[in-house]
Amino acid sequence: MIEEYEFGRIVVNKREYTSDVIIHKDGVEVGWWRKEGHSVCLEDIKRILDLKPEVVIFGTGAYGRMRVKDEVKRYLKEKGIDFFELRTDEAVRLFKSLIDQNKRVVLAAHLTC
Repeated sequence: MIEEYEFGRIVVNKREYTSDVIIHKDGVEVGWWRKEGHSVCLEDIKRILDLKPEVVIFGTGAYGRMRVKDEVKRYLKEKGIDFFELRTDEAVRLFKSLIDQNKRVVLAAHLTC
């Protein structure tokens, strides 16, 4: 599924993406943008929640500059959804592992900083 990630680009199913994406077992959704740029708030995860994940992985960029707000973390915990906030390269590795375990996992990936 995910073949490659490097700063500013990710390759999924032989297709290159250069803007932030949401990746799940059924495909890729392009243009995931946050209301506050480098912060993830509740409004930013609506589509992710529609996918009914067991696990959400936030790829915070090559240098980990994107942050997930505490309100999002609390909400996911309340809903019983596991989540991880990792640099995007680490997030990609975890996503691949969980997909291989047939988990309902969603990766929300910031591709740059």
